Amino acid sequence: MRMLIGRVLVLSGIALLALTSSPAAAEQPHIVMMLADDLGWGDVGYHGSRISTPNIDKLAARGVQFNQFYVQPVCSPTRASLMSGRYPMRYGLQCGVVRPWADYGLPLDERTLPQALNDVGYETAVCGKWHLGHSRPEYLPTSRGFDHQYGHYNGAIDYFKLERDGGHDWHRNDKRLDEEGYSTNLIADEASRLIKEHDQSRPLFLYVPFNAPHTPLQAPQKYIDQYKHFKQKDRQVYAAMVTCMDDAVGQIVDALETAKFPTDNTLIFFCSDNGGIPKLGSNRELRSGKGRLYEGGVRVPAVMVWENRLPAGGEVNAALHIVDLYPTFLKLAGASLEQEKPLDGRDAWPAIADGAESPHEYILHNTTPFHGALRSGPWKVVHNGDVTSNTTADPGQNVWELFNIEEDPSEENDVSARRPRIFERLKKQLADLASQAHEPNIPPNRAPDDFTVPAVWGEFN
Repeated sequence: MRMLIGRVLVLSGIALLALTSSPAAAEQPHIVMMLADDLGWGDVGYHGSRISTPNIDKLAARGVQFNQFYVQPVCSPTRASLMSGRYPMRYGLQCGVVRPWADYGLPLDERTLPQALNDVGYETAVCGKWHLGHSRPEYLPTSRGFDHQYGHYNGAIDYFKLERDGGHDWHRNDKRLDEEGYSTNLIADEASRLIKEHDQSRPLFLYVPFNAPHTPLQAPQKYIDQYKHFKQKDRQVYAAMVTCMDDAVGQIVDALETAKFPTDNTLIFFCSDNGGIPKLGSNRELRSGKGRLYEGGVRVPAVMVWENRLPAGGEVNAALHIVDLYPTFLKLAGASLEQEKPLDGRDAWPAIADGAESPHEYILHNTTPFHGALRSGPWKVVHNGDVTSNTTADPGQNVWELFNIEEDPSEENDVSARRPRIFERLKKQLADLASQAHEPNIPPNRAPDDFTVPAVWGEFN
C-alpha cells in the first residue's frame, strides 16, 4: 500500500506542465546540498521561529518546502543514509554516532553518492563535517568519491580552536590545515571559493554539512548581541549560531549568483540532519527531539530550489526520507542506479515536481536492539520511543505505540488498542526489517581507558 499523501502547489497562474517537464533530456544540474546540524523543525523563520533565518527563508520562498521530510534521529546515521541511499541498519550504523574513538565508519563496500556522480563527470567537494569514519585513510572523504575535502571529521568540535578533545581536527584534502576563524564562517568561505573557481563546463556536486548549531555552544559575539532579549544565555548563543549559519547559507547562494551559475540548471537543497534539542531550539508541535524516534527527532525543515523546474512557494506533502536524495540526485544527473547493494531510497522527483504520492510503502525511522519505529501511510508504530539513539545497553522497557500522523502529528494519542490489525501489521513489518539488520556497531559513549587522543585526527604514520 503506497502512502496516500499528495503534494500541494501554490501556483499563481503558472502551468504545472511547464514547470515540471522531465529533466531526462536536460543538462546535468549543478547540485549544492547544505546540511544543518541539530536544527529543529521550529528553528527557521518560515516555521515561525523567533530566531532570524532570512536566507533560509528566501530559499523556502524561491523553491518548495517539504512538510514531511525525514532523517535519522542523530547525525552519523543521517549522513550515511545520504551517502549510500540505504538505511543505516543495513551496514551497522543504526546505533548512534561514529565516536572519535570508533575504529569503523561507513563500510568501504558501500557505493557513495559522490562516487556515483564522479562516474558521470561531476566534480565533487565536501566542506564541513564528515562524521563517517576517520580511523583509517580509506574512510576519509577523498577515498570515498570526493575530489575536494575541507573541514573536520568528528562531531562536537570547538568552533574556534578547530579541535576535538585537544586533537587538531581541521583539514583540506584530508591533510592537516592550520587556520584561524569560526568554523561556520570558514566553511562558507571555502564553499564560496570553490564555487567561484569552478569550471562550469563540468557539473558540480557541492556538499556543505555545517556543524552548526550543534554543541558546544559558541558563537561570535556580534551574533550573540542580537539575542540579548532572550532570557536564557544558552538560548542566546544557540540562536546566534543559527543566524550565523543562516548568513553562511546566504553567502554560498550569493557566490552562485556572483559566479553566474545558471539558476535554471542549479539545484539547491537544504535540510537538518536530525531534530532539535528542545531545551535549546524548537521542534514546535512535534513531540520530543534529537535522538528520539518521535516526530521531533526525525522530521526536519527541508527546502529545494530549482528555478523553472520547481514553483516558487510550492509545498511537498509526500512523506520522503533522506535516503531518497541518493537515487533522486543520481537520476537527475544521468547516473546509473544499478549497483550490487539494493537501495532503500526511491526516486522522489515525481513526488517533488509532479505531485505524485510518496514512493514508499513504508519509511523505516530505525530499528536497533533497543528501539524502533516505522511509518506506513498515515500510520506510525513506535517501540520504546523515549530510548535515545546513543543507548549502549538494554533499557529494560518494552513500550509500543501507534499513531495516526496525518491526524495527530504531535503523537499525543496512542491508538494501538483501537486499531489492532494495523498495529500488528506494522509491528510485524518492523520485526521483519529488524531480522534483516546488520549487527550494529555500538561504541562506548566514553573513550576506552587505553585510547589516546591523537595530535591530529585522521593523521596516520
